[in-house]
Amino acid sequence: MAEIFSLAGIEIGGSHPWDLQVHDGRFYEALLSQGSLAAGESYMDGWWDAEALDELCTRVHRSGISGKVGEWTTLWLALKARVLNRQRKSRSVAVAHEHYNLGNDIYQAMLDHRWMQYTCGYWKGAATLDQAQENKLDLICRKLQLQPGMKVLDLGGGFGGLAHFIAANYYCSVVSYNISAPQVAFGRERCGQLPVRFEVQDYREAAREAGDFDRVVSVGLCEHIGQKNYRSFLELAHELLKPGGLFLVHTIGGNASYTCTDAWIDKYIFPNGVVPSVSQLGEAMEGLWIMEDWHNFGSDYDKTLMAWWQNFDRAWPTLRQKYGDRFYRMWKYYLLGSAGGFRSRKLQLWQLVLSKGDIRSYIPVR
Repeated sequence: MAEIFSLAGIEIGGSHPWDLQVHDGRFYEALLSQGSLAAGESYMDGWWDAEALDELCTRVHRSGISGKVGEWTTLWLALKARVLNRQRKSRSVAVAHEHYNLGNDIYQAMLDHRWMQYTCGYWKGAATLDQAQENKLDLICRKLQLQPGMKVLDLGGGFGGLAHFIAANYYCSVVSYNISAPQVAFGRERCGQLPVRFEVQDYREAAREAGDFDRVVSVGLCEHIGQKNYRSFLELAHELLKPGGLFLVHTIGGNASYTCTDAWIDKYIFPNGVVPSVSQLGEAMEGLWIMEDWHNFGSDYDKTLMAWWQNFDRAWPTLRQKYGDRFYRMWKYYLLGSAGGFRSRKLQLWQLVLSKGDIRSYIPVR
């Protein structure tokens, strides 16, 4: 194990902040046999630590050493993903139950205070998380070329921050679909009398809409759709969009085509989730959409996650009694491990602007 970790510049018992401090010898056998699932679970159980967990994870991703330890759990997930549609409609409630419905108090403590954005901020010219998230919302609106009076469909609307921003600042009406009832309740309260309609429904239920939307937007939903459903998702947006309209997709992306996610993430954070690749999205949109713009600002997710971690850690004394110390270690591993994934460039953050090919031109916005 020492030899394997040394390939990433990590020393067991070393003095660098990213070095591994093992407190329980069972860690080694578990890691060798179960790979990433054991790495996360043993951290939750306090078997090991690292002062700079985010940097340790960055080094692990950059070096590729995770492939040198047991990954049968991930292989099993990949096999199931080939045979089954793990993101079918009947399974979509799992991620809401396991993750998004944990408690609004966690997200209110962790996220930006004004817009409650649980996706990557846009840090160009921003010094704070609040400003980075407002930048992101305005970037989306400018890319969509919103005009007063337009009707916008928001698929996977989160806490309603984007719908609120669009209605209040660009004077458009919004219809928002989201499977998380607590998030929708929060969004309805925040939006008040603004022209926003929320539906506590799976995104596929939007097929019943009248199909007269000037714009369609999806932020943070594509990671839950799955390869078997990318085409039908893109067809749905195409059907609901008026001629001359634009469709924006904001999603985490991967450098390779995966059929499943990391085994620990699948079990504890995002059940049935998987990030798309360039080729998967490209194949799914072929013959259907025109790619007007593809913008990658994945490094901004590292900053966003670190800001979320600082907020969560600062607020933990008020959350500890309700959630417990094992949850704290789980959430820390999730946030800092994810930051390492983006810092190492294993993960990307993409915004795609698509059209039906019936507009004269599109000038990319940054």
